[in-house]
Amino acid sequence: MLVDDGDDLDGVWQEARKLALTPAQFASSLAARPYDLRHAAVSLWLNAGVPAVEVAKRAGHSVDVLLRVYAKCVDGQQEHINGKINEALNE
Repeated sequence: MLVDDGDDLDGVWQEARKLALTPAQFASSLAARPYDLRHAAVSLWLNAGVPAVEVAKRAGHSVDVLLRVYAKCVDGQQEHINGKINEALNE
C-alpha cells in the first residue's frame, strides 16, 4: 500500500523505491528522484546518434535545454560526425 507523506510525488516515489529495490539499493542514491534514471537514457540516446530533436521530444525537453544540459554527451564526437558527413556526401 502506498503512503502519502504530504509530498505526493516524492512519497509515492520513495514507497515505490522501497518496494522495488533491495535494502542496500534503497539506502543508496539510486533513483533517489523520479527523473534520475531518465538521464541515463537521454545520454545513451544521444551517444547512439539519435537526433537531438527526437531525444528532446521523447525526454520531454526543449532542444535548447537538451543541448545545454547534455552538451558533454555530444562533445568529442567530431571524428564520428565527420565520418557520417563524408559518408552522406559520397552517396
